[in-house]
Amino acid sequence: MRVKDKSIIVTGAGSGIGEGIAHRLAAEGAQVIVNDVNVAGGERVVADIVARGGRASFFAADVTRSDDVKALVQAAVQRHGRLDVVVNNAGWTHKNQPALDVSEEEFDRCYAVNVKSIYLSALHAVPVFRAHGGGAFINIASTAGVRPRPGLTWYNGSKGAVIITSKSLAAEFGADNIRVNCVNPVMNPFTGLGASFAGGELTDERLAKFRSTIPLGRFSTPEDVGNAVLYLASDEAAFISGVCLEVDGGRCV
Repeated sequence: MRVKDKSIIVTGAGSGIGEGIAHRLAAEGAQVIVNDVNVAGGERVVADIVARGGRASFFAADVTRSDDVKALVQAAVQRHGRLDVVVNNAGWTHKNQPALDVSEEEFDRCYAVNVKSIYLSALHAVPVFRAHGGGAFINIASTAGVRPRPGLTWYNGSKGAVIITSKSLAAEFGADNIRVNCVNPVMNPFTGLGASFAGGELTDERLAKFRSTIPLGRFSTPEDVGNAVLYLASDEAAFISGVCLEVDGGRCV
């Protein structure tokens, strides 16, 4: 098993991409902390993992609140005796619309969930990693941070910030044996944020238009992203840091 006994936090794991990541890591032997603000969703994911023979437990925390993130990190150490990997998957977007139509409240929420959460996870997890000789962050960014398009300007900017911040953290914390990498998925319209990315109802026309921009001809799936995260969390990637792995079917070519 590729991540056997590793203690791994996955934020925003109560549905969608985070759920797929949590399942993939648990199937390869990890002890997973499923985090979400949606208690029912998180507990459902844990029950599904356990039913399949995996190890997982739930911890409710808001990744934009320092005390919550601190408690989340402490929970992993208390339950597993250590923390090896943090997967910062929780994310949010404003609706696809003109940049000047996005409210200040929506802008603040976008940057709090997508960017501040990276700061808070570093603030609270780095001391734990240092105490145990190293660790890894895997930040779920987006192709939007590499190849932005109109309509999601502030979301695009937040994901660009995640990418460059991850590279900077990789350079800064490498001496502590702490790796920091990104995964950049292309849009998955069937997650909870799909309609926001599309700017409205997921009509066949909207889906076909976006799908036509992906050379491999399909959208990403939670399993696609989970496979990428599994590699970066494993010892196979022990010398991989500061990398942004695009899981996009060629979208960013």
